[in-house]
Amino acid sequence: MRIRIVLSATLTALGLMFLIPAAAHAHGDTLKVVVTGQRAGHVTTDITWENDGDAVDETVAATVNAVSVDGTRTMGPWRLVRDPAAAPAGWTTAETLPPGSWKVTVEVGFPALGKGELEVGVPVVDPAPTTGTTSTGAASTGATAGGTPAVPAPTPEAAAGSTAGSGSAAATSADSSSPAPAPSGTQAAAGADGDAVWWTTAGVAVTALAGAGVGLLLRRRRMRGACRTS
Repeated sequence: MRIRIVLSATLTALGLMFLIPAAAHAHGDTLKVVVTGQRAGHVTTDITWENDGDAVDETVAATVNAVSVDGTRTMGPWRLVRDPAAAPAGWTTAETLPPGSWKVTVEVGFPALGKGELEVGVPVVDPAPTTGTTSTGAASTGATAGGTPAVPAPTPEAAAGSTAGSGSAAATSADSSSPAPAPSGTQAAAGADGDAVWWTTAGVAVTALAGAGVGLLLRRRRMRGACRTS
């Protein structure tokens, strides 16, 4: 009886000795590393056991390096952390790649060896518009503390029109306030000639009237003398 118990325990121990290493080596001794791309600049990678495709339960010791396509820029080395969005085989980086095209290399050293490469493109993301903040700031500064709306600043066109109007008004005022120009020498000579003609005509008329008066007086005297003689 004792011999059977001892023999059964021995066989069980021997079976466990052979089964445990077999289970430990069921995954294989290499890892399959697939760089899947990037998400918001974070490198994403799937790591599984190459033999059975199971996810790696252990913490992965890996390095991530990136080189720009033109070879002028390098990023890394970075480490991999678990990616909750791609569990259970997903891994990602805490750091982000800047916009551009990158050749990414992921090398794993624990719990087994593995390597993956991929050319990844990171697009340029435009900044979010800030129209809401700008309009709010403009509305808050557009009114004074007492509720009176602020007078808008004149536009360059209105300022130019106002300057032109002021210049025209100033020129008109200067024209109206300036004295009349003095008559030229030709105009003065023409006035003098007119005065001389007028005085000459008046003198001729006076002489004619005086002659007529003298003639009438002589005629009356002759008529009186003739009357006395008769």
